[in-house]
Amino acid sequence: MRGWRMIAAVLMSITALSHAAEWPNVLFIAVDDLRPQLGCYGRSQMVSPNIDALAARGMLFERAYCQQAVCAPSRVSLLTGARPNTTKVHDLNTPLASVRPDLVSLPRHFKSYGYTTISLGKIYHHGGKEDPEGWSEAPWYPPARWLKWVTPENEAIIEQRREKKQPPRALPYEAADVEDEAYSDGQIAAKAIEQLRRLQGGPFFLAVGFDRPHLPFNSPRNYWDLYDADAIKLADNPFTPKGAPEIAMHNSGELRQYYGIPPSGSIDDDMALKLVHGYFAAVSYVDAQIGKVLDELDHLGLRESTVVILWGDHGWHLGDHGLWCKHSNFESATHSPLIIAGPGVTPDTRTAALTEFIDIYPSLCEMAGLPLPPHLEGDSFVPLLQDPRRPWKRAAYSQYPRGRNNERMGYSVRTDRYRFTRWLGGEGGHEDELYDHHADPKENVNLAADGEHRRIIDEHAALLERVIISSPDGTGTE
Repeated sequence: MRGWRMIAAVLMSITALSHAAEWPNVLFIAVDDLRPQLGCYGRSQMVSPNIDALAARGMLFERAYCQQAVCAPSRVSLLTGARPNTTKVHDLNTPLASVRPDLVSLPRHFKSYGYTTISLGKIYHHGGKEDPEGWSEAPWYPPARWLKWVTPENEAIIEQRREKKQPPRALPYEAADVEDEAYSDGQIAAKAIEQLRRLQGGPFFLAVGFDRPHLPFNSPRNYWDLYDADAIKLADNPFTPKGAPEIAMHNSGELRQYYGIPPSGSIDDDMALKLVHGYFAAVSYVDAQIGKVLDELDHLGLRESTVVILWGDHGWHLGDHGLWCKHSNFESATHSPLIIAGPGVTPDTRTAALTEFIDIYPSLCEMAGLPLPPHLEGDSFVPLLQDPRRPWKRAAYSQYPRGRNNERMGYSVRTDRYRFTRWLGGEGGHEDELYDHHADPKENVNLAADGEHRRIIDEHAALLERVIISSPDGTGTE
């Protein structure tokens, strides 16, 4: 048996080498905590010319959804093409390799077919130990990671906290008069340019993971100055949705770790406005770094031979429902940008088809002409590249755990008109949420609380049951 496996491996290697020159490169751009807060998504206030230009030369997915709205589970799900129930990763403390090392990751699959696979910045949450066989070289990280502050004010705060043996956290934002490379994303862009020059002979799978707009919102001053502070508005729905169960909400705990943020309760308007301003500036800062990388791709003459895919690992609350950060099943947390450009993609197209991040793995395989591993749970969206309006998925699915030991799970399904979430576990049986996106796109009224939408609830509950709930490995029956 071992001999046959060795022969098969040799044959696969020979096949890979013989086809390597035909395969497109892949530039795989991940952006941390990026909601669709971009000009190309209709947010005209935003200064995001480089991501907008990428969308103009490819396809923008208007309704793409992550499978769990927090970094590690979302990234593992995307990179394995499997739902969180299958990966067994629901929190920030469980590396993929510790629970499902058998799942062949996207970079590992491309590597097995002759691609040079490189990881820069934040791709997996846990870094190199997450997927050690996925990369041709050890993953690279910038010397200045995302927790770095450089202003005297913040450095003084950090020093005071150190003296009190407190974690070295400062304000949740910063606008310093520094060059782009003073912060991590400028360094990541510079490293990506260096790698493009080294790898231009291809085929390569270059994964570039940017830190912003993750907290803290630290960006050079010139990106803050792109926005008029007086024109920035707060969310117009800073309240719990009417009739929503308590379990749907959270305390925005990630933000509470920063200096100047109260341990509980609402965020005062002055701080909230600074947070929104900081988020906008961080988006523009990372947009500029992405522009540098894309400019180098063009300078090297690689545009026509490279698939460029850009995604945010999940959305982000900016005070809507009184929430900040992610960690929910609401639209603001699960909806994130997805843009693809390159060979076979018609420029300046968009689709409203419901798309899931687990669809990225099979799609890139099909675009590269690679076979699909048997464990994949998503669907290739390549047919949408050919016909953006064709009939497509009926639903996109997300989930989020609650409780110290994840004893409760909220399963959420987004259909064309509705978002339905069912919270299971605990002593109360289940609690439901239903939001009508035609009448209530900001999800301010939970229709499940009025008892008048039983048919719609039952239909959506059946979708959840078929796809996620009844299947312990997350594969469902559809």
